[in-house]
Amino acid sequence: MDFFQAFWLAVIQGFTEFLPVSSSGHLALIPSVFGWTDQGLAFDVAVHVGTLLAVLIYFRQDLSLILRDWVVSVTGGDSTVYSKLAWAIVLASVPVGVVGLFFEPVVSGIFRSPVLIAFATIGFGVVLWLTDWLGKRQRDIREMSWKDVLVISLAQVLALIPGTSRSGVTISAGLAMGLTRQAAARFSFLLAIPVIFMAGTWQVLKMVSGPEVVNWPILVFGSMTSAVVAFLCIYFFLRYLERFSLMPFVIYRLVLGIILLVVFM
Repeated sequence: MDFFQAFWLAVIQGFTEFLPVSSSGHLALIPSVFGWTDQGLAFDVAVHVGTLLAVLIYFRQDLSLILRDWVVSVTGGDSTVYSKLAWAIVLASVPVGVVGLFFEPVVSGIFRSPVLIAFATIGFGVVLWLTDWLGKRQRDIREMSWKDVLVISLAQVLALIPGTSRSGVTISAGLAMGLTRQAAARFSFLLAIPVIFMAGTWQVLKMVSGPEVVNWPILVFGSMTSAVVAFLCIYFFLRYLERFSLMPFVIYRLVLGIILLVVFM
């Protein structure tokens, strides 16, 4: 892999990790479309570290309050909005962590073909459209119930299928439960922290036990690039949702899915 390929793969990872368009699907497809060699596990880890760094920096003030109040609640203090949000993030991460640990290699192997990625891209694009259209969009992130958390956590498991989009399916679930677009997106982004951390840790363990040679300049370059792009993506996407619907992303998913079906079927 050269710096040109590393740049574009890092940009795609940073740009698609938090948009409802599936980062894993794009990263799986790009090498196939352009005839590039697989980027390797080490590079996947590096760009995921970049996106994790971006979300940590962007939500640093919220996270400090969440962590503070969670510690207080654990030690017997009063429950607050932030401590409840902390527990919501923890509990919503359990299903995808358990399923990912035991079934992710099977799921990603079965659904990694371009045709199946295309069907997932189209299918969950339709789901995104329906929930954005029919959702009541009345409640803020602080008004989430435990039922909301359960539904979103179960929906997140579907993100193990390439082409689904973790942010897309969790935002869809939030909208279906009556959250506003911004509330659904913010909770989705906060949920990304433990999910990316768990996935990155799992990949590091596999990388350490494998024979892959580490190209540190490429990895650092890819990680920093994905971090910058992901930070900007979060910033502008949340502001976009203040005024506009998710329809452009639905259209993009439908068009991309149709193109993939035409090319690979």
